[in-house]
Amino acid sequence: MTLPKFAFFKGQIVPYSEAKVGILTHTFNYGTGVFGGLRGYWNEEAKQLYVFRPFDHFTRFLESGKLLLMDIPYSKDQLVRATLDLLRAENFRTDCYVRPLAYYSDEVIGVRLYDLKPEVAIASIPFGSYLANEEGLSICTASWVRVEDNMIPARGKISGAYVNSSLTKTEAHKGGYDEALVLNQNGHVAEGSAANFFMIRRGVACTPRLTDNILEGITRRTIMHLLREEMSIEVVERSIDRTEVYLAEEAFFCGTGVQLASIIKIDHRPIGAGRMGPITQALRKLYFDIVRGRVPKYLSLCAPVYQAQAGAEQVHP
Repeated sequence: MTLPKFAFFKGQIVPYSEAKVGILTHTFNYGTGVFGGLRGYWNEEAKQLYVFRPFDHFTRFLESGKLLLMDIPYSKDQLVRATLDLLRAENFRTDCYVRPLAYYSDEVIGVRLYDLKPEVAIASIPFGSYLANEEGLSICTASWVRVEDNMIPARGKISGAYVNSSLTKTEAHKGGYDEALVLNQNGHVAEGSAANFFMIRRGVACTPRLTDNILEGITRRTIMHLLREEMSIEVVERSIDRTEVYLAEEAFFCGTGVQLASIIKIDHRPIGAGRMGPITQALRKLYFDIVRGRVPKYLSLCAPVYQAQAGAEQVHP
């Protein structure tokens, strides 16, 4: 992986090599941080890099911090501005991934969430596909259970919670699968190792409820809106049993990292016809056109990097 040239660190853009923390940093030791993930998409025709839904991402970033009693010292407007400044410094002319991290910077021993100082760092790298087989994933049901809200808040991006994701992803890969489907403590479908889940069953798009211990996904919200408003497909948020997925006509993961990845097999059983279905295929095309700024109706979701200002805040369904 190519390392960044720059980072936003302690309030300014600095060379990446200068963005360092000590080994006793609280978040490094205890996982007491929150993070985000944004994508920048290069539009070759427009010669423009677009960041998709940055205000929505930083709204969730600040809300995740609140879950850890973290008073992050920046507004979402300031964080968006810092991100665009960083990307201009990197001068990317390709797709990229942006990783903001809020962490407790104190170098102390002791588990707690008070009397600690939060800091924010942001870095970005060129980035293409997160999953190698995103047009046809073969997945398994994980033996690991999704973290529960009264253990670690699943709805936010809490750094320490992603040990759970690492265990499930590793189990899947070591077993020869592309990804894992993770169940919650009630035995219902939660999500992938780091992605929200949808299935098409009897023509209806079904996705787990927020109260089924899933991340409050921004791509998930986008997909729900597009299914309803652009494709006239009913969307239902409800609990989903493991065996229901076996009977689905189509299924896919979605998220900033995975984007929109088709699932064609689970636990050795084909999903539908065993290939990407027509709804997933059409949705992928529409989604990628939108994030690259090619759909005028949704251009307000995309913040252009190569101009002086980020523009007014836009928060969307």
